[in-house]
Amino acid sequence: QVQVVESGGDLVQPGGSLRLSCAASGIIFFRFWTMGWYRQAPGKQRELVAQITSSGSTNYADSVEGRFTISRDNAKNTAYLQMNGLNPGDTAVYYCSAERVQMGREYKYWGQGTQVTVSS
Repeated sequence: QVQVVESGGDLVQPGGSLRLSCAASGIIFFRFWTMGWYRQAPGKQRELVAQITSSGSTNYADSVEGRFTISRDNAKNTAYLQMNGLNPGDTAVYYCSAERVQMGREYKYWGQGTQVTVSS
């Protein structure tokens, strides 16, 4: 059974930093999976924040480009999101996803989310 578990959310002051972790279990060949971080603020739709592919290619939402960095440790089946220069607009529940297309079928698993609050 596949499980995706986020951790690291917290209350932080504007300008501060946080590092989120996403641990995936029950996934065979984690290195072949694309890992993504999404967020959902109250009253808003869930949006893609950052994504890292199996080859290590990354893409970011314009709003976080240059401030956030996504990375992965395939030996630990874990993805990370380093967030610097946080502002109140980054307040949201952050979700991690693991996805892969195999034999024409798409597999995507979500975590339960971790709360990030940016406030003074």
